[in-house]
Amino acid sequence: MTATDKKPSVQVRVKPENLPEARLELASAVRAETRPETRPETRHVLERCRNVAPILQRVGDKWSMLIIIVLIDGPCRFNALKRRIDGISQQMLTRVLKALERDGLISRTTYPTNPPQVEYALTGLGRSLSDPVLYLGDWVRDNIAHIEEARAAYDSK
Repeated sequence: MTATDKKPSVQVRVKPENLPEARLELASAVRAETRPETRPETRHVLERCRNVAPILQRVGDKWSMLIIIVLIDGPCRFNALKRRIDGISQQMLTRVLKALERDGLISRTTYPTNPPQVEYALTGLGRSLSDPVLYLGDWVRDNIAHIEEARAAYDSK
């Protein structure tokens, strides 16, 4: 790089009390200059991905997927879910069930018995997710050998 290729420097005078804000503004300006321009169509996809990511995180975690798979067969009580999903703790099962209920994927029905019985079932929205979950499971089963080969090749580098 020659002296003529250099960008002109900018001198800014900042009062000491405004130094933290000035550093943030400068860092932001530098990032804006060095960041490649995002194409409008890519920007739109990225904005949609930001909205989708939290939902994918919920439905894509292993416990959520296993709960959905178990509930495909029909409503299930808490302890039956716990028995059918190997390795899940009571606390984790409770946490994931609450999150799935909050997202509208499962429903929780309490029956007025002593002690109260609670049953979980897929909602219509949850049932609409069951096919993609099963397809993803099928894809993994169909490709697990290739994935393991790729992992072994990567790990041997």
